[in-house]
Amino acid sequence: AGVARAGQVTDQAGRRVMAPDNPLRVVALAPSITEIIFSLGREDRLKGVTLYSDYPEAARDLPRVGSYVQLDLERILALRPDLCIGTRDGNPRHIVDRIEAAGIPVFIVDPRNLVDIIEVIEQLGELLNARDRAATLVRDMRQRIERVRARVARATHRPKVFLQIDAAPIISAGHNTFINELVTLAGGRNLAAGSVAYPRFSWEEVLALAPEVAIITSMAGGLSPEQLKTEWQRWTQVPAVRDQRVHVVDVALFDRPTARLVTGLEILAAIIHPELFPAAGGE
Repeated sequence: AGVARAGQVTDQAGRRVMAPDNPLRVVALAPSITEIIFSLGREDRLKGVTLYSDYPEAARDLPRVGSYVQLDLERILALRPDLCIGTRDGNPRHIVDRIEAAGIPVFIVDPRNLVDIIEVIEQLGELLNARDRAATLVRDMRQRIERVRARVARATHRPKVFLQIDAAPIISAGHNTFINELVTLAGGRNLAAGSVAYPRFSWEEVLALAPEVAIITSMAGGLSPEQLKTEWQRWTQVPAVRDQRVHVVDVALFDRPTARLVTGLEILAAIIHPELFPAAGGE
């Protein structure tokens, strides 16, 4: 799939969209889309973004159109966009339909893994006349993923990893999540892998899993990195605690489908396999 030409294009949801040749007034309906548009150097075309569009810093100054799950139709229409870019996961379908009913095309992205994210960057590069920038970005991502893959291939052991994304209750990430893909690519075994996307755990269950590496995202329960680590320190029988392998990482590098997931991958690889990535290392 991909953007064949300006005019009628097919988005990642398989919808045919009449996109303008050179859209100049774009509204991004999710923080990840805002971030990708900035990374393509097309932020001058961004006229509206959603509530939590906080990266890069300049995105904070743009007009808000509600959160991506609760879009404000009136605000979107008031910005007179010639193109909206939305996400299948989160944007309410009835609002997307109403935007289109007002004569504004909506291009939907649906990234489920790193390959899809690369496709999104290429498609938006095509839509926003930023093909060269997109190609450079994608080449860099592929090279960095390959570098991690090649080093991890030398590992003799895949440590058991528990990645905690929330503190109360304890929540981790299973199949069909970026986190599961990153942990696996980084040479770890994701202890929460399973059909539930975001399973909950009791401390009893975590102890029974005996993680060798514990990784906590910075957002968990709004606590400081020190507080998040302290919660684990009581369980000295856990291999990760015993071996001082409890790390806190920045949540934005693991759950937003953007080029920054590759930075997240590099950080995870250095935490899980410090013997293969001696220069790096987590917190």
